[in-house]
Amino acid sequence: MKIDELTLWTVNVPYARPFTSSFETRTGTTRTIVRLRTDDGLEGWGETMHGSPVAAIITKIYPQLRGTDPHQLQRAAGAFHMVPYFYGYLGAAALAGLEMACWDLIGKAAGRPLADLIGGRVRDTVPITSVLTPGLVGEPEGAHALGDALVEEVRRVQKSEGACAFKVKGSTDPEHDVQVLERMRAQLPDVALRVDPNAHWTVPRTLELARRIEEIGLEYLEDPVPGLDGMTAVRRVLRVPLCTNMCVTEFDHVAPAVRLGAVDVVHGDVHRWGGIAPTRRLAGVLETFGLGMNLHSGGEIGISTAAHLHVAAASPQIGYAIDTVYQYLEHDVVTAPFTISAGVMTPPDGPGLGVEVDHDALDFAARAHERDGDLLL
Repeated sequence: MKIDELTLWTVNVPYARPFTSSFETRTGTTRTIVRLRTDDGLEGWGETMHGSPVAAIITKIYPQLRGTDPHQLQRAAGAFHMVPYFYGYLGAAALAGLEMACWDLIGKAAGRPLADLIGGRVRDTVPITSVLTPGLVGEPEGAHALGDALVEEVRRVQKSEGACAFKVKGSTDPEHDVQVLERMRAQLPDVALRVDPNAHWTVPRTLELARRIEEIGLEYLEDPVPGLDGMTAVRRVLRVPLCTNMCVTEFDHVAPAVRLGAVDVVHGDVHRWGGIAPTRRLAGVLETFGLGMNLHSGGEIGISTAAHLHVAAASPQIGYAIDTVYQYLEHDVVTAPFTISAGVMTPPDGPGLGVEVDHDALDFAARAHERDGDLLL
């Protein structure tokens, strides 16, 4: 079995409601879809973050993969070792898309789902976090109004999806965010809450608000401030676990983070860490150093959602409800879109990733990208 053909689609899938963070408002997600065909007729599918820049990198490096056995993942990783060095996040994402398609091929050749190939399931269903943003509830003015609107959204989601963990996307104003969370906690005393301002708070203001933050009872505080030094300064004072997907994003960052005591939980992400195998390796490293692990969401649609569900199902180190914004999507490109029920999603049982692509939906999403271009920064 040799890889013989690459086809790429860059797609836009709209969100049903705007996704607002501390730095942008997204109306949808842009993804790059990868299909690898082998000389014996198998098809392997992958998906990765971002659009045109990542697709260009994949096109550039694919000739080194063509003609190889998809099982030779370590050899491919060695050949592509410098790609993240030269291309950063986008380079890692390019490798992730190709590697995911290889895993899909390997699973289909073996007749086994991905989770079985990476150690076997330790859980049959995967707990899901519901991500809350101001755009989700119409951008009400004032912290109290926003807090009340988010409480109503939590109650709606609890009834419709059964979610028990909720992450609030923060703003550039920590006082405002803390007031929102205080308002929510007063009405939702037992719900697991997190907040993520994407490193837009400052160290002095975070420390000034430390006691109020502690009293909210967060599951963890995600990337309140920039950089390992800033996170360390906050961690020394604030008695709330700190999580990151912004200052520990490469293996070289883990040792400094451990030495400084900067973080308690690290978000893995198949796309940011360069693939399924590196993300699994990250799980072992974090376990060795006694750090927690979760999975970050960058706007995955069905193919990558399947990959993250398989990784979460086979990784005992992931001890939290994983992030997803899947419930924001207006549609998907797989024939059997995922559902969220009782606060969980279920990894597919079929071979490889276990999903089939809806070609009409894929072409529709590709035309949307041709019309609107990349939706991400």
